[in-house]
Formats: sequence, structure tokens, C-alpha cells
Amino acid sequence: MKDLIIITGAAGFIGRNIVAMLNERGLDNLLLVDFLGHDEKWRNLVGLRYEDVLPPPQFLDLILGDKLGNIRAIIHEGACSATTEKNADYLLENNYRYTRRLCEWALRNDTRFVYASSAATYGDGSLGYSDADSVTGRLRPLNMYGYSKHMFDLWALRNGFLDQIVGLKYFNVYGPYEDHKGDMRSLVHKAYHQIKAKGYIELFKSDRPEYADGEQKRDFVYVRDAAKVTLHFALDSKAGGLFNCGAGQARTWLDLARALFAALGQKPDIRFIEMPAPLKGKYQYFTQADAQKLKTVGGYTAPFANVEEGVADYVKTYLARE
Repeated sequence: MKDLIIITGAAGFIGRNIVAMLNERGLDNLLLVDFLGHDEKWRNLVGLRYEDVLPPPQFLDLILGDKLGNIRAIIHEGACSATTEKNADYLLENNYRYTRRLCEWALRNDTRFVYASSAATYGDGSLGYSDADSVTGRLRPLNMYGYSKHMFDLWALRNGFLDQIVGLKYFNVYGPYEDHKGDMRSLVHKAYHQIKAKGYIELFKSDRPEYADGEQKRDFVYVRDAAKVTLHFALDSKAGGLFNCGAGQARTWLDLARALFAALGQKPDIRFIEMPAPLKGKYQYFTQADAQKLKTVGGYTAPFANVEEGVADYVKTYLARE
């Protein structure tokens, strides 16, 4: 196999959309890496064009043994993305050490390496959402998932590798093919089915006086924009560094809920419930990507879909057809 593009986490949410976008570009010399297991995750691969699918351990043995031929780029989306995962040893092995071994191979072989970091590295946002290297070392993630991602960012920064590789801090991504993510699905996916079943949406109450119920804000990113940014760095740009992958505009959960009702042509019915105890103290009330570095250093200047556009497309092209 020649000039392969590797996509890890390829049957997952962002990974699957990246593979589809590569196919749209006419590229199908792709090696997909993921655990398919015994569930229905394999359905995400239906309709895609690629060479093969390998489980992560087998793939790692082959690439470290230099048995895969010429590799054009590695797009590393594979990780445990559950912010509620408590097994720290598992997260260290899966999200940090595995990423480090892949990156070291890519650097030795002059292969483009783009990996998924996370906006969870910003913790409670008290230090802002700047992706400047001078800020990275001061960040304090709120959960072990965020810390496992942050560990690799720090390792790459400390060793001077960020001028050669790219880490993308994805903000709140939503869109097609997130069905398998369980509790980690976006509100859009959960609320769509809640509306179909009950006719209304439930949002968490605020337990901070400066935020009214439903006025908590996030930087929502439609998955097609996340895929576009990823492929910009993997195939079209030689820029290196940590970059925020966010629209640069915070919107409320109420905005998102109203956009969903509008896409369905229904009058909004929004109700508030208590925030679960495990989330208290670990819940981000405001996220907004600083997008300047993405534009000026990364050279990505295409506009992001706003909430209304993204939600409408998600409903029309995917949710309504499930």
C-alpha cells in the first residue's frame, strides 16, 4: 500500500466524518484504525471507501515494525473521549502513551502528524481559551480525560515538537454519526430524540448566580467544520502547533435548543432539571475558542457554520433520516 493516510478512531464520530470528507476529495487509499467490537459501531463505516480496518494494537505493531509502506499522514482521532471515565491508568495508556508512540514514529519518518487534543484541557476557563504556548503550561483540566490530553500537549511542547506536528483543541462538536457515544453524545442528538418521545427538551439548571438557567455558553462546532480544519492541517498546510478548533463565538444552550425546535418546525418547550451531582464543580459554564492563531498562524480562514445552520443541516441530512 502506497501513500497511505492513516485515520485512527476512524469509526468514531469525528474520525468517520474525516474519512467521508477524504472520500469527497477523491482519496480512498486510507487505512482505518479502530476497535469495532460487538456493537453497531461498524455501521459508521458503511458507504465509505478505504483499504482496510485494523484494531489499534495490530496497527501499532505494524507501523512500529515499518511494515505499512509509505505513509502520507497520520490523523490521530482515536482516544477514550468519555469525560466521566475514572480509570486514570487506562486514560494514560490510551490517550497519552499510545499517542506519544505514534508521534515519535511520525517524527522519525518525517510523516505529517495531526492529533486530537481537547478544549477540556482549559479546565474551568479561568485562564481563558488562548492556544498560545505561553498559556498551555498553566492550564488545569477539571477531569482525568482532559488531563490525559493535556499531558501529551505538554510533552510535545516541552520537547519542541509543536513546530512539526499539529494538535487540535476541539470545542463542543456535534453532528452526524455520534449515535454510538452514549452519554457523550451532543445535546442536539439527545434532545432530538427527547422531543420525538416527549415533545420537550430538558436542560440543566445553573448553580452559579451569574448564569441564568440555560444561559451557560459553549463554542459549538458542526462536525463538518471540525473535519475541514483537520484536513487543512493534515494535507494542505505545513504549519505546526496547538490550535483551537472552534468558531470563536459562544452560544447558549437555549440557543441550541431553540435552533433544534426551529429545524423541526415546532414551538419551543424547554424545561430545566437539576445538574447531576457528579458534574457539579466540573462543569464548564463558558467556553469560547480564541480563533486568532488558527487564522493567522494556521492559515485557516473559512467561516464556521453557526448554530442555526449546523443544527438545521444535521436534522435534515441525518437525524430525520435515521
